[in-house]
Amino acid sequence: MVDPKPSISPHVTPDGRYFVVRGRLWRATNPNLSDDERERLVKDLMTARRAVKSAKGDAERLRKARSDVDVAKVLLGERGPVWWTDGSPDFNRKMVKNTPYRGWYKAISKDEPPP
Repeated sequence: MVDPKPSISPHVTPDGRYFVVRGRLWRATNPNLSDDERERLVKDLMTARRAVKSAKGDAERLRKARSDVDVAKVLLGERGPVWWTDGSPDFNRKMVKNTPYRGWYKAISKDEPPP
């Protein structure tokens, strides 16, 4: 099973929608995906990322590989339409200090240096 919470940051918002890296919110993978589906999509994403790396210098292969990365991220719920249904706005890629999560982040990171 692939861990739905990235190991790059211990800070996941209380609602599970985002994780924080260097003070920026990144949308988490849709927790409603089955373990098998999530694992398959993560494998697809990693394959596409390797293809991006190996396609340097070949514009057409690079375009296709980047498109494959985007498709996998959309299917994982990390890009594209949000996976929650309560109508809350998307703060993906926003600085946490500029979002409603500001107070939560300040409270949990008060002993850490600023990003």
